Amino acid sequence: MLLLLADLFGNEGIFNLFRYITFRAGGATATALVVGLLIGPRFIGWLRVRQGKGQPIRDDGPLTHLAKRGTPTMGGLMILTSVLVAMLLWMDLENPYLWACLFITAGFGLIGFLDDFDKVTKRSHKGVSARMRLLFEFAIAGIGVAIIVWSAGGELYLPFFQGPVVDLGWFYIPFGALVIVGAGNAVNLTDGLDGLATMPVIIASLAFVVISYLVGNAIFANYLGIPHVLGAGDLTVLCLAIVGAGLAFLWFNAPPAAVFMGDTGSLALGGALGAIAVATKHEIVLGIVGGLFVMEALSVIIQVFFYKRTGRRIFRMAPIHHHFEQKGWSEPTVVIRFWIIAFVLALAGLSTLKLR
Repeated sequence: MLLLLADLFGNEGIFNLFRYITFRAGGATATALVVGLLIGPRFIGWLRVRQGKGQPIRDDGPLTHLAKRGTPTMGGLMILTSVLVAMLLWMDLENPYLWACLFITAGFGLIGFLDDFDKVTKRSHKGVSARMRLLFEFAIAGIGVAIIVWSAGGELYLPFFQGPVVDLGWFYIPFGALVIVGAGNAVNLTDGLDGLATMPVIIASLAFVVISYLVGNAIFANYLGIPHVLGAGDLTVLCLAIVGAGLAFLWFNAPPAAVFMGDTGSLALGGALGAIAVATKHEIVLGIVGGLFVMEALSVIIQVFFYKRTGRRIFRMAPIHHHFEQKGWSEPTVVIRFWIIAFVLALAGLSTLKLR
């Protein structure tokens, strides 16, 4: 919206700053952070009153989690509110990639909200059926990817290779939707400890700040041999809005958490990362940058697969962060060590930009 002022007043004075992506990205970070910190206390109080007993805690989970009973969920609404306010203020309203990513983020957030609402009202940890969730997730992701393909084409790029490997055309839509749905649910599975999902999402978003900016700049993209997507540079505004909103939420989610983000936040943030990766043509790199989320999702898949066929468990409990809790690691130890892993994997993902 502020970019419209620059168009209205031309290159005069301070309004010219609104034309710079870096300035608007910094403004989005500050706006999302301030909005999140301001609405946090009252919003958490409102959730506590409305939800009463808070998020249901699984009886078959780690015993230490039973002490968290009464903590409200749906804190992801704080994150979404902060991101959307910042984006409407600082984004380029004519950029199709931003609208596609915001559509997916809000859509996944709505699915997560319905799931959280079902859990709270029914006092059950089951929520909406998995089949119904996946159906709507693929529908929303498919629409968002269609907008991206219409704007940027359906070429598939791989790390370590210069130029597109194959042009999938409109078949890119199911591929991109699979990436986004996978990212959303992987982050959702990671969100099991206070702060565990929030900081890796922030780290991954910071990595995609670099990727988005480089992909959107023709000179840097040609030098590095990575795809150049005209307009993708504005995705840095979204990435840094997520960082600001994530930091504000982490202020209240730090152990002991005053609020959980719930599926409302984890699905939305995962969907946002997947959408940004698709828009920047770095879907495979997302698997490296977000390797922690991949590890969490694979631990669940492996556990279910082997248990159904052998009746034996590979891990003491899945997702894998619970496995380490069962081995005696304290919750802060698991969280901080997983943050370190996320940081190292983000650096590894960024290193692929030069290895082409």
